[in-house]
Amino acid sequence: MTNYSDVSENTEPLNVSAADKAHQWRICPIGKHYVKEHPLHIPSSRENPEGHDVKRRGHCADNPSHHDILSYDELQLITQNHFSNLIRLPSAGTLTQFPRADEFDRYIGGWVQYWNDIFKPEELLDPNSVKTLIASESSFRPESDTPQRTPGKNKVIGHARGLMQLTESTWRIISGQEHTGEIKDHFIFVNHADIIDPSANICVGVRWLFTKKTEARERLHRMATWDEAIAEYKGVLEGIIENTNPDPEHKMQKFHALYTLLSKG
Repeated sequence: MTNYSDVSENTEPLNVSAADKAHQWRICPIGKHYVKEHPLHIPSSRENPEGHDVKRRGHCADNPSHHDILSYDELQLITQNHFSNLIRLPSAGTLTQFPRADEFDRYIGGWVQYWNDIFKPEELLDPNSVKTLIASESSFRPESDTPQRTPGKNKVIGHARGLMQLTESTWRIISGQEHTGEIKDHFIFVNHADIIDPSANICVGVRWLFTKKTEARERLHRMATWDEAIAEYKGVLEGIIENTNPDPEHKMQKFHALYTLLSKG
């Protein structure tokens, strides 16, 4: 049932205690997700037979799962409100072979800081690692859409999309649509069309990289480095560990070469 006390011609600010939020940049407390202002049709009644259209204020809606959920609407507001004055950004000016190399630096810096703050790893994720990962995955092309095929066959089983080449399976897991054990909290609700939005893609990709670090630790039976997490992200860590098929496409060699070049900046 619509709560008409939330209906107004204007959007009003939401006041939520920082202690109730997963991160200081968030709008809604844990257990709720943000829904931006949107048109709402109030149905007809005896007093108003034709009904009428109003705007519903931006508001925090309950999460049925009670987990932390970052909505696309809130993700966009965080980008707009907090990414213009960041201190720690990736290096710029060195990856000149990529025309758009420095275009997404604030998104990278912002989401690396956000997820470092959320998970508090002993070794902080370096924005240069994420920028290099994007260079090696999509060459900084947000429209990149790569068919994913079954090993040894030519059957397309999905697509990897956007700057960080997120697969459809990753998108479903991150949003909580597919429960396989990798993600237990800090879900991100981004629809299929919005996953190629640069800020949303980087947000989801960095979140997924933290998950890959956990999976790398389980493979190695010790704390994993971010380099090993990136190898897991690229799907080559198992072959490297077992020395059965260690990185046949030289993905990590290419990553390291780009990282060295970027670090010169």
